[in-house]
Amino acid sequence: MQMFKKYSVLICIVVSVILMVIATSVYPGGSLLDKNSEGFNWSKNFISNLFLEKAINGFENKSRVWAIIGMAFHSVGYGVFFINTSKKIPLKHTEKVLKLIGTANILFNFLIATPLHDSMITISSTLSLLGLFYIIVSILKTKLHFLKFYSIICMLIFYYTLFLYGWGDWGLLAIMQKVSLIGSMSLVLGIEYFTKSEDFKQIKTGGQQLTLTNNK
Repeated sequence: MQMFKKYSVLICIVVSVILMVIATSVYPGGSLLDKNSEGFNWSKNFISNLFLEKAINGFENKSRVWAIIGMAFHSVGYGVFFINTSKKIPLKHTEKVLKLIGTANILFNFLIATPLHDSMITISSTLSLLGLFYIIVSILKTKLHFLKFYSIICMLIFYYTLFLYGWGDWGLLAIMQKVSLIGSMSLVLGIEYFTKSEDFKQIKTGGQQLTLTNNK
């Protein structure tokens, strides 16, 4: 049980990726750029295509059940990650926010398999991005230099992906969606397994020193 608890985030993400790959392998076909295309094309299809009741080409979407279960594992993994990370950061507000986001992610996970699954996926993804933002702000105040650099790169990729969505460049967006997702998962695993409470202690110490200085 201790081993499972320690590697629960990794297990959930790996299982999620495996299930999503299976989902792509049974996707009938069709994309926004070509409704008659066959199968799932990683450079043309969006992950959201896997959740449709019917594939874009009109055939029954056999990938849906695999994708929903995969997304459920993804949500649980991220939820546990936020709860675990909240225990490392010695800031009460950040701790409360991360615990709330982690718990909410796990709760919304159970609604993904319902007719509300589209809304739940959107809410879960939004909460995850908010939680990552809080964590990245905390990382920037530490001496974790590589994670500082990598987290900034991941955020830039995410904002560029949002820009493509607003711009309507669906071709490049389909590619950047996967790049952004890979960046997010690798960042989560990096923070989960390569940081500890001691790395964030200076945040609290620095805040106390700043308060003392202002009082003087």
